[in-house]
Amino acid sequence: MGLGLGPAPGGNGLDAVPVLDLDPLIDDRGTRIIVCCGAGGVGKTTTAAALGVRAAERGRRVVVLTIDPARRLAQSMGIDSLDNTPRKVEGIKGSDGGELHAMMLDMKRTFDEIVEAHADPDRARAILDNPFYQSLSAGFAGTQEYMAMEKLGQLRARDEWDLIVVDTPPSRSALDFLDAPKRLGSFLDGKFIKLLMAPAKVGGRAGMKFLNVGMSMMTGTLGKLLGGQFLKDVQTFVAAMDTMFGGFRTRADATYRLLQAPGTAFLVVATPERDALREAAYFVERLAAEEMPLAGLVLNRVHGSGAARLSAERARAAAENLEEGRIVDQGGGKTERSGSPATEHEQSDLATAAAPPVPEAAPTADPAQESDVDVRHLTAGLLHLHAERMRVLSREQRTRDRFTALHPEVAVTEVAALPGDVHDLAGLRAIGDRLAAGRTASP
Repeated sequence: MGLGLGPAPGGNGLDAVPVLDLDPLIDDRGTRIIVCCGAGGVGKTTTAAALGVRAAERGRRVVVLTIDPARRLAQSMGIDSLDNTPRKVEGIKGSDGGELHAMMLDMKRTFDEIVEAHADPDRARAILDNPFYQSLSAGFAGTQEYMAMEKLGQLRARDEWDLIVVDTPPSRSALDFLDAPKRLGSFLDGKFIKLLMAPAKVGGRAGMKFLNVGMSMMTGTLGKLLGGQFLKDVQTFVAAMDTMFGGFRTRADATYRLLQAPGTAFLVVATPERDALREAAYFVERLAAEEMPLAGLVLNRVHGSGAARLSAERARAAAENLEEGRIVDQGGGKTERSGSPATEHEQSDLATAAAPPVPEAAPTADPAQESDVDVRHLTAGLLHLHAERMRVLSREQRTRDRFTALHPEVAVTEVAALPGDVHDLAGLRAIGDRLAAGRTASP
């Protein structure tokens, strides 16, 4: 069941939803892998980096694997660049041996490493130089996601770190990360590949006879469609990779089981926007179907207000009164006459926010009066901004409540929006503090 678009249900919002407490999760030595997933642009990379910093400074030996092409992670950690090799992050104030390493997935290099590790030098060189392989390793649909899974399996096998934090690829869909191993495995096990592999498996004259008789029509047609050289490259690639195909499927299955293991925790990251939370809902349901352990939802970039008790309606009414040069009626005003009486708190906020009334009089060059007019206009502008902020808050709450109504069992932590981008370790620590604070983070 997806995230509905109807009106938000009634209830107490997050009051009935469990709180996602992240410090116990990262402190638990049984937690070996944390996977941050969700739609693109929701802050997965920043969340993964902040969790890595916080876990390392609480005593864990952590490696963060990111697949973010923007390289923000390297910049925020003070590293000139990240590559396929984990690099230690300096400046971590760890305790009990806590360390942080970070790396950025190099999709093609990871594929090359697989070939080099599972083929003799001559065959490996033949594969690496093959034009079809070069195209496949650089851009085949799902290759990036598959290689992320491969790299995760490699890091876990090394046992050098007791916590691996994974920032999933910025895919079209968050589901691609889970689907990619099966998709690539299906491609390598598909009928087309098996047909191309058949001559190599038969061998000798029998293989040539099979190729000439059994495949002449197919290869002739494909040669016309794809080009004879391309088809030859594919056949050469398949012949060289024959002994490796089974290994791809085996490792994919092993990593998939690793993601289902008790030591793995998935964090679904979203912003309080309709599309992002719809994707989050799909992912929650998919994880449940695949029996993968979900820790909870990180609701990122949540807006707040220090004057939330002043409603949007009252703020707009006060702004209009100021702009029209009328006295702000603290006891009623436009809004009260239309049936929305002000509360005692709102009256207090209005008294603070609104400028003193300027009596109607003939134009004057008195600097004091000009100053009063300027203050009045500035205050009206601020009240309009506040009304817009309250409108955004209301929309975010309705969108969030639709998600929690569908998935009340999912623990949630809200991360208040920062005024600027994260560009250093201090910023990542601030995000980590907000992640751990749950719903108490300040706006």
